[in-house]
This record gives sequence, C-alpha cells and structure tokens, in this order.
Amino acid sequence: MNMIDDTGVKETSATRGAYLTLRDMILTGALPAGQKLKIEQLRTMLDTGASPVREALSLLTSDMLVERIDQRGFRAAPANKANFEEILALRCTLEDLALRQSMARATPTWEEKLVLIHHRKKKARASGPAIFEEAHKMFHMALLANSGSPMLERFCSQLYDLNIRYRNLAARSSSYEQRDASGEHDEILDATIQGDADRASASLLSHYRLTGEYLARALHG
Repeated sequence: MNMIDDTGVKETSATRGAYLTLRDMILTGALPAGQKLKIEQLRTMLDTGASPVREALSLLTSDMLVERIDQRGFRAAPANKANFEEILALRCTLEDLALRQSMARATPTWEEKLVLIHHRKKKARASGPAIFEEAHKMFHMALLANSGSPMLERFCSQLYDLNIRYRNLAARSSSYEQRDASGEHDEILDATIQGDADRASASLLSHYRLTGEYLARALHG
C-alpha cells in the first residue's frame, strides 16, 4: 500500500515557496546584493519554518544568487562591475553561438512562434513588471530554443537570470527611461526572421552591451 507523506509534501511546497520569493527579492533588489541572510529573520518574514528557508538558500546558492559565507551563514551574492562583465562576456559568446545555431536550423514553425512570443511580450508590458519579465525572458529564450543544444540553452537561461539584477540596477540611471528597448527587440526579431545571422547577432549583443553602459552611469551617478 502506498502512503502519501503529507508532511513531506508540505515541506517541499514550503521550500518551493520560499525559494521563489527569495529569488524574486534578490533579483529585484528587495534583498540588496551582499546583504547577510539570517535564517530567523527570513523565516519570520516568510512565515515558514527554518528548514524550508535553509533549503531554499541552498538552492539559490546553486543558482549563484546566494553565497555561503561560513558553515551556516548566507548572503545575497555581491554585485560588482567585474561580475557583470563576466556575465556579459559569457552571454555574448554563448548566445551568439546559440542564436546562429537556431537560425541555421530555422523552420516556419519556429519563426511563427518567435513572432507570437514577441507580440505577447509587447502586450505584457501593460500587465506589470512580473508578467512582463516572464514574457521578456520567454522572448530571449525563444530566440535560442531552436539551437538543438539543450545544455547550451540551459547555460544561457541561467546567465539571463544572473543578469536581471544588473538590469534592475542599470534602470536606476536617470537616462534609462530614454532607452528604446522595445525597438531593440524589434530589430533583433526582424534580423532573425530575415535570416541575417550577422545582423541578428550584432543587434542582440548590442542590446546586452547597452545595459552595461546604463549600469556604469547608474553606479557613477
């Protein structure tokens, strides 16, 4: 006879909930980069047990969004120029490869899906930051999803997540609102659908490097 362990199911659910909440707080800056993450404070804030919080922090350590600072302590991963530049360099290298592979294997189905996801992303802007962020990532990952390399796509997805914190920091620049990110996305999509791999790649990498320029202004502003 199979028995369902309700306690285990609840603990798994609590861990998942803590993980998603803490992840969102780190990505948005609600938990600032470098801040020490104390189990007792977090369990009170999340209204959950110490065990789910500790397990969630361990998962976030694997995601490189949290660092273990001693045997039992944690902190939100620090944010600095060197870390951003490493993430940027890796994204440019890996996404250039993944995008070109996707385009080399292009099919009408993939192209139609790209256009649909791009349209949904545009509409999502009116639905709030959380909905837009989900749609934004879907668009960027859809560009790479035809690469035929699941491991490469997984690395790109993780780097996307690591970059979100820096994009949010860059948005603090007083000139960030002048950025035409929607137009940048349009250009990336158009070049991809037209089958111009060099233009598509150049547009995508320029899109990422612009974030670095705004980040530099935010850090010095």
